[in-house]
Amino acid sequence: MCAAFALHPATGQFGFIFGCFFAMPQEYRAEAAFSITSITTRKSHSLDTPKNSKSKDKFMHDIQVALAKHYVDNLKEEVKKGMQGKAEQGMYPGHAAFGYHHDKIARTIIIDSERSAIVRRIFEAYDNGRNSIDSLRELVRNEFGLRMQRSQVHNILRNTFYTGLFVWAGKTYKGQHPAIITPECFKRVQAVLDGRGHPKRRNHNFAFGGGLMRCAFDGCTVTAELHTKPNGKQYVYYRCSYGKGKCSLPFMPEPEISEKLGEVLKGIFVPDEVVNAAVESIRSDSEGAERRRQEQLSRCQQRLAVLRTRMDKMYEDKLDSRIDEEFWGRKNTEFRQQEVSLESELANLNSPASTDDRALTAQKILELANKAHFLYVRRNPAERGQLLKMVLLNCATDGVTLTPAYRKPFDVISNRAKN
Repeated sequence: MCAAFALHPATGQFGFIFGCFFAMPQEYRAEAAFSITSITTRKSHSLDTPKNSKSKDKFMHDIQVALAKHYVDNLKEEVKKGMQGKAEQGMYPGHAAFGYHHDKIARTIIIDSERSAIVRRIFEAYDNGRNSIDSLRELVRNEFGLRMQRSQVHNILRNTFYTGLFVWAGKTYKGQHPAIITPECFKRVQAVLDGRGHPKRRNHNFAFGGGLMRCAFDGCTVTAELHTKPNGKQYVYYRCSYGKGKCSLPFMPEPEISEKLGEVLKGIFVPDEVVNAAVESIRSDSEGAERRRQEQLSRCQQRLAVLRTRMDKMYEDKLDSRIDEEFWGRKNTEFRQQEVSLESELANLNSPASTDDRALTAQKILELANKAHFLYVRRNPAERGQLLKMVLLNCATDGVTLTPAYRKPFDVISNRAKN
């Protein structure tokens, strides 16, 4: 709501000019018009001759300005309250979206049969993933004879109003207006707009790419290139991505780098006897932990049963007037706190950690470390790359040697193997 004073050139009276008067809801316009008329009947001092104005006139003028501002601010708050109330009832307080129009008699928003067909066509055409915003504009112009801006088409595709919802003051409400499209269609269209509906195509899936290696000279990612010889045979070479400019890392043929990466897996080898001993130790510890849990669970259940027996006995004493109300209230609160604490402890004990799963996971990790190189040499390049990414974070290379950074817990296994 915006308002300002204006001086009438003939009468010397002042009044309000409401810039947003016609944007008000209908129920507020009569009140605002009455207030404007009543205030403009008051005389003000002449603003053309401020030097001749008396201090009393200036004072009265300032008071009237302050009262007018208070009235405008209060009216603004009431309008906001009214609009918020309509939103909470599911009635959209603003202008209807393209494809709808206002029913002035029923005071509701209804579907515009002609424009709603355009909205449906836009969503259907974009949902298949084969149209752009510009092609949608061309489609609407050819089929409906309507010229639309790119921003208008984009706003239609992003507007939840067409699903029967609307956003007001940062909150989403379920509207009373009918939906033009289904929520499922809207969700698919958003996925296409966000780029999730069109994944980037990769022409090549190099075995040791994807950040597996980095350049030891400048830290840039090592990338791959496909080269075709004059005889038509293709070769894959790995080189620095030159993110910081040219460097000294040479081109490395894929067979050569594949052999060196296989040697890296020997660094996490764990002998069979160590694997068996470690798994057996984990299982033994798990069995001992389970026994202790069962003992604690039994003790907790007994303590809770004793406490509840005491609570029942004390309640009977209260009914028989053997204890007074004050004592009953104090002890009952104390017992309730103990009961809650025991129930919480019991719930924790009833949800034991999956020790068997932990032992199985540890066994799989140790077995993988034990057989990693054996599995590697028997796989194709793509499977070798997947195996390496399970074990390595990345691997720095200078073209001659490789310095691996292992994932957890293979880093621990590698350190133990060195020692």
